[in-house]
Amino acid sequence: MNLDDLRKGINSIDNQLLTLLNERMDLVHKVGEVKQHDGSSIYRPEREQEIINRLANLSDGYLTKDAIEAIFMEIFAVSRNLELPEKVAYLGPEGSYTHQAAESRFGAMSSYLPLHSIEAVFKVLENKEAKYGVVPIENNTEGAIGTTLDSLGSHSSLIIAEMYMDIHHSFASLAENLKDIKRIYSHPQGYNQCKLFLEEHFLQDVEFIPTRSTAAAAARAKDDPSSAAICSHIAAKIHKLPIHFQRIEDNLANKTRFLILSDFKNQKSSSGDKTSILAQTEDKPGSLVEFLKSFEDSGVNLTKIESRPIKDKKFKSLFYIDFKGHIDDENIQKIIKDSPNKIKWLGSYLAGESDEI
Repeated sequence: MNLDDLRKGINSIDNQLLTLLNERMDLVHKVGEVKQHDGSSIYRPEREQEIINRLANLSDGYLTKDAIEAIFMEIFAVSRNLELPEKVAYLGPEGSYTHQAAESRFGAMSSYLPLHSIEAVFKVLENKEAKYGVVPIENNTEGAIGTTLDSLGSHSSLIIAEMYMDIHHSFASLAENLKDIKRIYSHPQGYNQCKLFLEEHFLQDVEFIPTRSTAAAAARAKDDPSSAAICSHIAAKIHKLPIHFQRIEDNLANKTRFLILSDFKNQKSSSGDKTSILAQTEDKPGSLVEFLKSFEDSGVNLTKIESRPIKDKKFKSLFYIDFKGHIDDENIQKIIKDSPNKIKWLGSYLAGESDEI
């Protein structure tokens, strides 16, 4: 077959795909009508994951699970927006890694609201100015993000999903040659995470200009042809900066966990749930040990515990706890009901990919 024949074949398949996608959207529209009638949630991450897992098991060609997920996440996002247009608040600015995480789940069609702080995301959700919020909660090299933990305790939004995203820095510039770069813009943390790359390319002595975020670095570099930015892929894309190098960070295992927040309770899934709570234990010796032992006695696997100070009381703490299971599971209900401690349920949701490894 020559190139023209191959292109005709691709066009024919594209035509079939378009017809099938329109048929899918027709069914989606009918599902949306049912959901609006009974008041159920439009966003069902556990259902989306079931579809991706099923298709990945069926695939016997070039498409890997990651490729299938990338394609179908966008299809899901378009479907949800046909059912009910989505507005998503996230920790900005535009082009931040949180923006990248949000867009990977809610797609290009959703309406996005970048906000200056994590606290602002929670407030916007409580005021019903957005349906969903996306915030980071921990990084595997920097640890937990205290502001997110505190906001979970002081606001009513629920965790409805989590996602783990590899954090990769890109080196983007309008300059054609590295020797023409006179300035490098980046957030100090991003810059410091790429020291080996800078040394290997003789860029360690180039003037470094710190910015408030890696997204802001891309915005500065787009107006400065003699500069470069260390930034996210999405920031370079937004500001139309050519990417010279990708994945330039010293630690290629750099990963951040993000939470998706909203105002509804998830149903139990068949793929494995996780539940998050905040607990304030009794003010007596051994109370935390007794509380944690109740999980062991009930066969519940704890996956994370993090202490946070109670800011209006001296030297007392809350404990953020993640564990396997759904809040409606009988053994978990018993732990909660039998505990003398103050417990706030933060959400039950499909466990992210990192917990499945």
